[in-house]
Amino acid sequence: MAEIKNLTKAANRILKAIANRERIILYGDSDPDGVSSVLILEETMRALGAKSVKVYFPDRETEGYGINGGAMRVLKRYAPALFITLDCGITNIKETEIAKKMGFEVMIVDHHKVLARLPKASIIVDPKQKGDKSSAKELACAGIVYKLAQNIFKLAQKQWEPERFLELAALATIADQMPTEQENEKIIREGLGALRYTKRPAFKELINLTGYNHGGSGEFREKLLPALNVWSARRHINPIYEFLTETSAAKAKKMAQSFLRQAKERKKELRDIYEAADARVAFSKEPIIFEGDSSWPLVFSGAMASRLCHKYKKPIFIYKKGRKESPGAARTPRGIDVVEMMDECKKFMITYGGHPQAGGFRAKNKDLDKLKACLLEQIAR
Repeated sequence: MAEIKNLTKAANRILKAIANRERIILYGDSDPDGVSSVLILEETMRALGAKSVKVYFPDRETEGYGINGGAMRVLKRYAPALFITLDCGITNIKETEIAKKMGFEVMIVDHHKVLARLPKASIIVDPKQKGDKSSAKELACAGIVYKLAQNIFKLAQKQWEPERFLELAALATIADQMPTEQENEKIIREGLGALRYTKRPAFKELINLTGYNHGGSGEFREKLLPALNVWSARRHINPIYEFLTETSAAKAKKMAQSFLRQAKERKKELRDIYEAADARVAFSKEPIIFEGDSSWPLVFSGAMASRLCHKYKKPIFIYKKGRKESPGAARTPRGIDVVEMMDECKKFMITYGGHPQAGGFRAKNKDLDKLKACLLEQIAR
């Protein structure tokens, strides 16, 4: 079975950085896949003696998706460093150049769709890139990072605990709704099995509070995932990252109770906002739905777009209207590639990317009408 392209190269570079005591920045997307990816790699590095590891999660609402100018201004003082993106970065061509000029060496570890051009990073690990002959095309990023961690431990000739990382890879695979093909099915099965013996207080307390009975992915999605599906970032740290790294059982229990309470509140709020959005677009005859509002929380944009796409069977673009810029989510029915659509309209967006049927974008408010017109043109072709 062919290895993921550049996987061993990335593992060797990380081991070199640890040996040379280089500063390392782990820059992860602020969703369960990004958080899990960061945790797997951070815990791997620390187990092998890494001392100078900084974790950073961009706030999607204020900073946007992927590498962005605001985040780079914050991180500039940490250069030079090995800058590793996790679950993002594959479409950040311009931003990668900015990071390099600041003195960072950029490594991209991602699983999103690759565009015609790649960022000029020192190492790119993405099974969807040209020349990758592996069978890992449908893995979540945490599934890729799990393989990277395995490779790092092997090269370092150190023993590792796969269960500790499998539970995170399973969380990411379920949360990111990856296809349950053979490799993902194995990650989910073994990862959920590892949860029975988890050492993480966060998982232990969440399991106790929800009555999770160690069933399949359906029960996990219903009982545990709502509390773990937090996409925000406070002070550049995701709350779920803090939760999963908490070592105190008492603190983890309080956090779990809070996340479960918030999940119930989010469910009701999402229902109300979705109904308002649905009423607004119900009679639209246009071949796409392109809607936004300043009162719609960005955290709901993906779920709203998914539900509207399922109901109306056409491309959906939902955004939170900001003061000058608007971030959002896009969903398309099978057979319509939303990343290709957005790529044709990239001059009207600040950032964009994702998977064929699920993506994200950020645009200046002055370009929203032009972006919609361009997307309509793509559908008309």
